[in-house]
Amino acid sequence: MEFHMSIKTKIAAAALAALAVTGSIVSTTSSAEAKQPGWVWGVGAGIATAAVVGSAIAASNDPYYYGYHRCGWVAQYNAFGQYVGRVRSCY
Repeated sequence: MEFHMSIKTKIAAAALAALAVTGSIVSTTSSAEAKQPGWVWGVGAGIATAAVVGSAIAASNDPYYYGYHRCGWVAQYNAFGQYVGRVRSCY
């Protein structure tokens, strides 16, 4: 099964990965202090970002009505039966 990512989805995935890497670096290099944990805001921001990215990905894909989602290229003909080209069809 192939999954083609749009540019928007690729940018969102790269931003989420950069956020995760930055968060892991910051959490390992901070000093131990007796105060309210500052990572709570980071976890909240990560969850919110994941929700936004997940919604964008879910909104960009077509729904599955009959089980499997199959897309492919189908020949297209004009009214006279002449081959015009191919069109992507999901069935």
